[in-house]
Amino acid sequence: MSYIIDGKALSQKIRAEIKEEAAKLKSQKGKIPGLAVIIAGDDSASKIYVKNKILACHEAGFFSVHKEFDAGADKEALIKAILEFNRDDNIDGILVQLPLPKHLNPDEILPFIDVRKDVDGLSAFQQGLLLQGTPDLVSCTPNGVIELIKSAGVEIAGKNAVVIGRSNMVGKPMAMLLLRENATVTICHSKTKNLGEIVLSADIVVAAIGRAKFITADMIKQGAVVIDVGMNRLDGKLCGDVDYDAVKEKASAITPVPGGVGPMTITMLLANTLKSFKRKF
Repeated sequence: MSYIIDGKALSQKIRAEIKEEAAKLKSQKGKIPGLAVIIAGDDSASKIYVKNKILACHEAGFFSVHKEFDAGADKEALIKAILEFNRDDNIDGILVQLPLPKHLNPDEILPFIDVRKDVDGLSAFQQGLLLQGTPDLVSCTPNGVIELIKSAGVEIAGKNAVVIGRSNMVGKPMAMLLLRENATVTICHSKTKNLGEIVLSADIVVAAIGRAKFITADMIKQGAVVIDVGMNRLDGKLCGDVDYDAVKEKASAITPVPGGVGPMTITMLLANTLKSFKRKF
């Protein structure tokens, strides 16, 4: 039986620390961190994510604002909103909620975010710093994964780590963060051959592919640490990319879905916003 890594508990601990620091800065400087969120379309999951982000801001003592666009909005409208938030000194972090409606290309919109306010860590500038080994505002989910692994007392250095998924939001920055912690890293994706054999060699597995229960127990080495980034719905229930009930019998530590990586993503967003805010002083 594995150790269940409680992302909710760790998130609450870190958020309490963020709230305390924000309150101190407010008393000293008379200002609070501010986050702006832009959302377009009617995706129900996105609306829930935005609601949770705004709630987390308020609980941490942050200022937050969100701008909603309908599904037919053009890219110029979103870019205009971004540029307004760039100029707003009360806003320290800006994020565009993904996915966008199909006619909107994120690559034509996200680059307009001021890199100093890119709290999602998705700009070429921020990801370039990470690649160089000098990270600043790191993509929230991978950053949260590193915190979860460390909270379980796992030594990352020298371990074989396999990241399943190569997205700019999770897979690639995840690999870079693990490399920075001195792991030996392999990235697997849809074209990888002998995927099961590669995953079976891993001491640390991070699954981020968006396929329900794709990672099965026969792919996991006894005693491996398994981090499940996936969030899927199967038979009306939430589940991850990992077959949790079977894999937890082999893993030394594992994150559940929900209650694992999810809470940490918003927590790292708060941490990035606070970091951006502190640069003013």
